Amino acid sequence: MTGDKQSIKGKRRARKLVVQALYQRHISGDDLAAIEAQFRAIHVSDNVDLDYFCRVFYGVSNDLARLDQAFEPFLDRKIESINPIELTILRLGTFELLDTLEIPYRVVLDEAVTLAKTFGAQDGHRYVNGVLNQVAKQVRAVEIDAKLS
Repeated sequence: MTGDKQSIKGKRRARKLVVQALYQRHISGDDLAAIEAQFRAIHVSDNVDLDYFCRVFYGVSNDLARLDQAFEPFLDRKIESINPIELTILRLGTFELLDTLEIPYRVVLDEAVTLAKTFGAQDGHRYVNGVLNQVAKQVRAVEIDAKLS
């Protein structure tokens, strides 16, 4: 397997773990470092990009207000009424759109939809896609315009 494919798969696995870790944090309120240590111990040999896991896990956890503010204008309901898994995926996707510019916006959207299909409610992926699409149009406009021309 080439390095690029390994890197992509490692990040994909990291995103799955981030969703689980953020959900655990949301439900339990456990300490971030304790959750990180638990996930590192369990997934040390799973070909997970653990650096990316930490970057995103701590990035999302430490910046909830900014992330929520970025996607809240595109919600059709109060943030408190969003399914916790979909809220977690919205935060993850918004973080990636804002802070991981090396990852193309289409990849961020595709990965978020896949995560929502895997972990979310039946049609949750449509909601996640719609909201993150609007966030992308706002924060990645230059990238989107470049793809269209």
